[in-house]
Amino acid sequence: MKRLFSALLGLLPSQCALCRAWPNAVLCSACLDQFAVAVPRCRRCALAVPPGQPICGGCLRDPPPLDECVAACDYEWPWSACVSRFKFAGEAGWATPLAAVLQRHPRATHLIDTADLVLPMPLSLERLRERGFNQSLELARRLAPGRCNPHVLLRPLHTPPQSGLSRADRLRNLRGAFAVAPDLADAVHGRRVLLIDDVMTTGASLSAAAQVLRQVGATQVTGLVLARTPPPGWT
Repeated sequence: MKRLFSALLGLLPSQCALCRAWPNAVLCSACLDQFAVAVPRCRRCALAVPPGQPICGGCLRDPPPLDECVAACDYEWPWSACVSRFKFAGEAGWATPLAAVLQRHPRATHLIDTADLVLPMPLSLERLRERGFNQSLELARRLAPGRCNPHVLLRPLHTPPQSGLSRADRLRNLRGAFAVAPDLADAVHGRRVLLIDDVMTTGASLSAAAQVLRQVGATQVTGLVLARTPPPGWT
């Protein structure tokens, strides 16, 4: 009954949350064309780079455990406001329009189609109780409903908030934070895994999760994130 009610709501006219055009989708096509434009990014960490530069200097010096990482947009207005409503205000309905933003990226379909497993970045039980739902899982369910498995990658350790920490401090903060469910480790061995997340700041969480997956035999680990936080001083 709930699914039928949601489907009926989706048929009703609405107002674009960005430009306020009416009637329209939650995110209208004009706003998507304006604000969800793919830009050149480092293939390994998704930071914006000059055209023609596939890998940033940081990833050349210290390659991350992700084989590839794609971000649909930068974590700035309007996406920072949309993610805030989705992630912190309990508005789980934002998962559908934000998943559509992800799907617009030219590499998104390839990453999804070539993955054997699509895993959402997990939340600790404490964080899950606080938010009421895992925003990464809601995105993953819409991107790959047939291959999304929320039970493989776990977060048994609740860590303090990462905001304000350097990448090195974040990595230390995340030691032991992720684990693969022991009874599902064989499902990862020899497989290509795609991690889904909403916001990537330094990449520490994705890197920590990728290392755990590689330890149980994942042959490839890639990432697909909605928004990438620009580095300090970026303009």
